[in-house]
Amino acid sequence: MTFKALLATKEDGKVSVDPVELDELDLMPGDVTIAVDYSTVNYKDGLAITNRREIIQRLPLIPGADLAGMVEASTHPGIEVGDKVVVNCWGLGQTHHGGFAQKARVPGDWVVRLPEPFLTRDAVALGTGGYTAMLSVLALEHGGITPDRGDILVTGASGGAGSVAIALLSKLGYRVIASTGRLEEADYLRALGAADIIDRRTLSEPGAPIAAERWAGAIDTVGSHTLVNVLAQTRYRGVVAAFGMVQGIDLPGSVLPFILRNVTLAGQRAAGGSRRGLDTARPRSGSGQAGPHGAGDRTGRRTGGCQSDPRRQGQGAHRGRCQRVSAGIASCQVVHLNQWRTSCLSHMHCVSSCP
Repeated sequence: MTFKALLATKEDGKVSVDPVELDELDLMPGDVTIAVDYSTVNYKDGLAITNRREIIQRLPLIPGADLAGMVEASTHPGIEVGDKVVVNCWGLGQTHHGGFAQKARVPGDWVVRLPEPFLTRDAVALGTGGYTAMLSVLALEHGGITPDRGDILVTGASGGAGSVAIALLSKLGYRVIASTGRLEEADYLRALGAADIIDRRTLSEPGAPIAAERWAGAIDTVGSHTLVNVLAQTRYRGVVAAFGMVQGIDLPGSVLPFILRNVTLAGQRAAGGSRRGLDTARPRSGSGQAGPHGAGDRTGRRTGGCQSDPRRQGQGAHRGRCQRVSAGIASCQVVHLNQWRTSCLSHMHCVSSCP
């Protein structure tokens, strides 16, 4: 059976992406075949298809780091025909055919079943950026950063991952400072829960190796001088979760924040998580209703890169918190979690009697 796809090829040293019609025989090995409903343009996808960076490691290849759809065929235990599923990263769009197609075939270990109330559209609106945001919040919690410790800074705040991070942090009771280069988005960021908004230029230039303490923690999507300045202004025993490299991959700073203030830099990387049997991670579930297509559609306009390795997080971080995402994703009820990404999805969506 044939299907439509966007296929990346390389000619004369330049990558081009064109619509094509492929056969299912062209799909790569895997024990789960998915009829793809939605994908999204991940940051890495943008770099790949515009030739800004060599993201795609084998050609020809279907780009797309995220996909969600319905299972058409499966020989993988626990994944059945008709299941609604999501797949993020795992080399999609880099070494394995990704989500920019009507069909995908992947190993079942990559697949996460969606909790019953959710649409495939919801999962892709969050995408890898949403999962990374949740993992970053868990990293702050794991480091002992509670709302009473002080403000939390989010850089790249108007992007997909930054937007979800603000919504999550705000609903958890944190006071959020949003750093953005798009000051015209101020109303949007405040609607997500940001208390203060600062111009990214205050952080993007070279600064002092250590400066006055401003925030208890931060989620950084930018890297380079921005991350250095964030660290320099983090309070004693603060935590900075970092996964971005929009400004650069360098870290032109000093060790002073680490040795003088005991600041923790917690990197997040999505190279695909392994099944960990987290059957006891059961977030509170409830009957609250939330619209499935509110501001969450807007956060889906851009998502962050594939940066979050849940294997680095402690199980104690999963505490069944009461979290309603102001981005407007539907509530859910989950009683069995067997993957870190399922756990993150549940943390983002499952709510009960939120104060």
